[in-house]
Amino acid sequence: MTWHASDELLRGYAAGDDLAADVVWAVEVHLESCAACRARLAAGADAVAPLLDQVWANLHPSPAPAPTRRGRWLATWATPAMAPWLVMTALVTLLALLADLLIPRPFPSLALLLAPIAPVAGVAAAWARGLDPAHELIAATPRAGLYLVLRRTLAVLAVVIPLLAVTTWTSPLRWLLPCLAFTVATLALGGFVGVRRAAVTLVGGWGVLVIGPSLVTARPPAVLEPAALGVWAAVLVICAAVVRLRSGVYTRLEN
Repeated sequence: MTWHASDELLRGYAAGDDLAADVVWAVEVHLESCAACRARLAAGADAVAPLLDQVWANLHPSPAPAPTRRGRWLATWATPAMAPWLVMTALVTLLALLADLLIPRPFPSLALLLAPIAPVAGVAAAWARGLDPAHELIAATPRAGLYLVLRRTLAVLAVVIPLLAVTTWTSPLRWLLPCLAFTVATLALGGFVGVRRAAVTLVGGWGVLVIGPSLVTARPPAVLEPAALGVWAAVLVICAAVVRLRSGVYTRLEN
């Protein structure tokens, strides 16, 4: 049986009564998909229409137009804080490419070493409370949570992966799967400690355990060899399962 808001509940919602927060949220979510209840809500507002018309007529200057849906749509895909982090990622990747062109072989490719962790900074900035001025507003919407985190993560990957494909075009299969695994691992670990802390932990661990030894020995790491792709695939699947099983925690992420 389909649930509909009662007349008393709709009157209280329209009048701005002191309803419980979860009740208000449930009514708003239901009104998004129920035309019948929206029509009942509009019919109940006829009694206050003359008063509203009088208030609007006395307002000066004319009220600014309501924000467009385009702005709200963009907010679900990106935040202003993501831009500088993505620019920084692009600059670091290009500098690594320049170093690869200047440093003679067989020194390991810096671009290849950085490729797996390249999207992590952007993913952390995509859901950082301290970096997004509209975080609380967006987090309070019914579609916040894992849905929003995944959309912003896809936006980061849509920028970073083509850049990596250009700079490491000779070996895309060696970094693509590790790159996706690191991205999903950031979200999985972020469900426990916050996305920003997870990003710092994973980037730091990769730098100490992989990048550092590779630069010292002048050898490419074994974890980026084709033989390790099966391990990366397993990591990706496990982390994706963790993200799916703990999907509810992303509505309360602080970082």
